[in-house]
Amino acid sequence: MRVLGVDPGLTRCGVGVVEGVPGRPCTLVAYYVVYTDPGDELPLRLLHLDRSLTDLVAEHRPDSVAVERVFSQHNVRTVMGTAQASGIAVLAGARAGLPVQTYTPSEVKAAVTGSGQADKAQVTSMVTRLLRLPEPPKPADAADALALAICHVWRGGTRSKLAAAAERVRRGGTR
Repeated sequence: MRVLGVDPGLTRCGVGVVEGVPGRPCTLVAYYVVYTDPGDELPLRLLHLDRSLTDLVAEHRPDSVAVERVFSQHNVRTVMGTAQASGIAVLAGARAGLPVQTYTPSEVKAAVTGSGQADKAQVTSMVTRLLRLPEPPKPADAADALALAICHVWRGGTRSKLAAAAERVRRGGTR
């Protein structure tokens, strides 16, 4: 399974692509950070993000997209930008006809480190180790996007199989 993970952000949006199967180490395909200029008008920033994510989905042809779920933050301005970027990421996957799954930060941390309370340094360290990279991916937005993709391979693949099996049972089939 090839997964494109997105750590949404309006100024810096991390994107990571990995391949793997549940229970096995994943392989790095690529990672990026899409930047937008805070001095630009919001519509231009969102358009740039949309075009960039659409291009990356077309280039890497993932089987699915994993996006960090926006959670409440104290800074309303930051959470609004993150939510808008998240919507663009979800749209890019949906437009390509791909399944899109969202994960909370604690789900991602637990998947890659074993603890939902891990800090950014621990996540980056584990992503580096899990993908057998010679050095940590930088900036942290890229490492977070890779963690999302790994989380989806390990958790989402299983979740998708369970959902498909439940749907077959609901329809009366056994395959």
